[in-house]
Amino acid sequence: MRDVKFSNSNTAYAIAAAIGALTATAIINAKLARKAERANPPAGSFIEIDGVLLHVVERGEGPPLVMFHGNGAMIQDFESSGLIDQASQTNRVIVFDRPGFGHSGRPRSHLWTPAAQADLFHAALKQLGVSEAVILGHSWGTCVAVQMALRHPEMVTSLVLASGYFYPTLQPGFVGLAMPAVPGLGDIIRYTLAPLLSRAMWPLVLRKVFGPSQPPEKFSGFPVEMAVRPSQLRAAAAETGMMIPYAFAARDEYQSLSMPVAIIAGDADRVVSFSQSKRLHREIQGSTLHRLRGAGHMIHQTHTAAVMGAIRQAALSVSNENKPLPAARRGADRAAE
Repeated sequence: MRDVKFSNSNTAYAIAAAIGALTATAIINAKLARKAERANPPAGSFIEIDGVLLHVVERGEGPPLVMFHGNGAMIQDFESSGLIDQASQTNRVIVFDRPGFGHSGRPRSHLWTPAAQADLFHAALKQLGVSEAVILGHSWGTCVAVQMALRHPEMVTSLVLASGYFYPTLQPGFVGLAMPAVPGLGDIIRYTLAPLLSRAMWPLVLRKVFGPSQPPEKFSGFPVEMAVRPSQLRAAAAETGMMIPYAFAARDEYQSLSMPVAIIAGDADRVVSFSQSKRLHREIQGSTLHRLRGAGHMIHQTHTAAVMGAIRQAALSVSNENKPLPAARRGADRAAE
């Protein structure tokens, strides 16, 4: 009997110790998140759309150019790349922290699918006085850009789709990465273990998203401490979980895109196969494909000039009254060094 009581006591002590350790970890991670936000204050202004507070940076004058960042990123990704500065020389550049990333809110009462985000940004752009714009999306941001074009074509003069995921593929690893978004258990994980694991795995993440290249020095200023906050990890996990279902649902819609579409991707991308961009190019009549040989996923960082070239081409297509490309140009596969 004493052995049984002793065993039960040990179990109770172990459970209490585990709960205590998790609680302490959660408190530390919450303090680190607040510290990260103080160290990286908003660089732009805020607008509120249907109860959602959006952080937006605007720079430059000219035809509007809107940029949507990828999963896990924020405005600082485009900022550090130099893309905002370069584009603002000729355009009114508008860059949002998408819901749950950077300093933008992400109410849990809503499922933030690409379509829902497209509607949100459509309303935000109208509030900013934008009636039409060139839309650039990188990685997961291409999903939002495409939905903007499908749901609000009157606002989208042309699309620039960089390193996008467009068609469903088998990705077993997505299940684990989506765990922090699961209510209950996911909340415990994202406040305790996920931030610690994310910090430890950051070098491996960079190796994958930038590979085969090395991260450029300009990326060193990217605020890792913001990316590993519990709130942003939940947003990133939720969007990881949506990727395959969204691609499955959207795969037959791309052919209906009627505005000029510039597709740009690296053929050595370790995150999203270049075959995705090639297939999209085949399915969208009149689209152009910019193939960056030997480039990885973060092409706006490593091949900024090439991405700017795709943006300029999109703007030129608009200035030419959206005339369809000649048949000889269809199927063109441009290589950029």
